[in-house]
Amino acid sequence: MKTILLNNRPQGKPTTSNFKVVKEDKILSINKGEILLEAAYVSVDPYLRGRMSDAKSYVPPFELNKPVQSGVVAKVIVSNNEKFAEGDYVSGLLNWQTQQVSTGEGLTIVDENKAPLSAYLGILGMTGLTAFLGLQEIGKPKAGETIVISGAAGAVGSVVGQIAKILGLHVIGIAGTDEKIDLLKSKFGFDAGINYNTSSDINADIKKLAPNGVDIYFDNVGGAISDSVLVNINRFARIIICGAISTYNETEASKGIRVQTTLVKNSALMQGFIVSDFAAKFPAAIQQLATWLGAGKLTYTETIVEGFDNIPNAFIDLFEGKNKGKMIVKI
Repeated sequence: MKTILLNNRPQGKPTTSNFKVVKEDKILSINKGEILLEAAYVSVDPYLRGRMSDAKSYVPPFELNKPVQSGVVAKVIVSNNEKFAEGDYVSGLLNWQTQQVSTGEGLTIVDENKAPLSAYLGILGMTGLTAFLGLQEIGKPKAGETIVISGAAGAVGSVVGQIAKILGLHVIGIAGTDEKIDLLKSKFGFDAGINYNTSSDINADIKKLAPNGVDIYFDNVGGAISDSVLVNINRFARIIICGAISTYNETEASKGIRVQTTLVKNSALMQGFIVSDFAAKFPAAIQQLATWLGAGKLTYTETIVEGFDNIPNAFIDLFEGKNKGKMIVKI
C-alpha cells in the first residue's frame, strides 16, 4: 500500500519535496459497515494549493505528515456495508492512497457504462458542477450577452464556455498557448480566444473581440488578466470569482486595480463561491449535464497522467499550464 503525505508546506510554487510517498507492507481489514477501496483515478485541482497552507479558509488546511485528499474514483474490493457491493465504483473525497477503508459516507456509486470513470471527476463531478452552478446561479446568463472566461482551456473554463454557447451567449476565452486557443474554438465552440502569453495588450484585444462590452466574466485566474477584463465590463455585469491560480503561489500580497469604483460605476456584481454553496442543486445540475453530454452538446478534454507516484508532479504541472482540460492521474 502506498500513501502520499504532505511533508511540509509549500513556500511559493509547490515542489515534489513538499510530498512524501510512504510504502507499507500491510493488509487492511474492515469492520461491519465499512468497505475496502482501491484507487482507480485521482483528481488534482488548483484549490488544493490553498489547503496546503496553514491559513484560514473555507476548509481546514491539510495536516503535516497526514495524507493529502482530493476527488477519487475507487473500486470496492471488499464490502461489509449493505449499500455497496464488491466491484462497485464510487466517487468522493478520499485520501491519496492506493487502498483505504471507508464507511461509505460521502461516497456516490458511479456507473462506468454510462460514462468513463474519469468523467465523474470532471464534467460529471466537481468540475461540471462548478461550471454549471457558478454560471447559472451568479452569472444569470441571458441569450445575446457576451462572456469572457479566463483559464478557458482548463477543466472548469472549457465547460463554462460550452454551457454559455448552449444558452446563446457570445463566448471569448483567454488561455496561454495558440494550441489551446485553437482547441477552444475547434472543439469547444468558443467564438474567439486571446493568448495572454503573446498578446501585447489584453485590454485592447478584449475591446476588439467584445465591442459591446463584457456582461459576464468567469474568473479562474485573477491577477493582471482579470484587471484587463474588469475595465471592459458593462453596466450590471456579473463577475464570477471561481479561482485565482495566478496568485496562489505568491509569497507577498499581489497588487492590482481597486475594484470598488469600477463596480459602483457599472452597478456590477462580483461574487466568489465554492461549489458546495449550491449543494442542494447538485442532483438537478448533474442530470442536466448528463443530458447535454448524452446529446452531444457537451464534450471534454482530459490530461491523464499514469502512476500513483506521479500525483504530486501532475498537481505541480497545473501551475505551469501543462494540462488541457481536467488533470487526472490514472492509478
